[in-house]
Amino acid sequence: MQIRRVPFDHPDAVKLNDEVQAEYHERYGDGGDATTLAPADFEPPRGIFLIAYDESDRPVATGGWRSQDKNPEGNEDGDAELKRMYVVPDMRGRGLARRILTALEEDARAAGRLRMVLETGDKQPEAIALYTATGYEPCAKFGYYRFYEDSRCFAKAL
Repeated sequence: MQIRRVPFDHPDAVKLNDEVQAEYHERYGDGGDATTLAPADFEPPRGIFLIAYDESDRPVATGGWRSQDKNPEGNEDGDAELKRMYVVPDMRGRGLARRILTALEEDARAAGRLRMVLETGDKQPEAIALYTATGYEPCAKFGYYRFYEDSRCFAKAL
């Protein structure tokens, strides 16, 4: 398995983003995550986007972080917001999400970010299990979905 830094608008990132959006729609019936994201959000040093490739160079997992500072959506100074964590279905259960998460945390820490924050939903129990198992704790809601009842927000000091 090889993890590579890529632009958010890289063709493999776009392909996997489309897949995760379809999964969000299947779970929530709302067309996918409506949070506004731009390729510039994931440009170092203010963020990165990673893709894991299998031994045949197939893109199989993604994740990224983007800088956030105090804003009206509830972020705090020094936040690194986790976005688009996804593993293709046939590669789940192999620790890929944990590997990407660790790499993202290390990069955000090196960039001077103070905490990693994320928003997920109550219909993603496997995501919640990963985050709580790796030290994330519930935090005040933030972001686009902060007023949604099924939204769950977590944070971890870096």
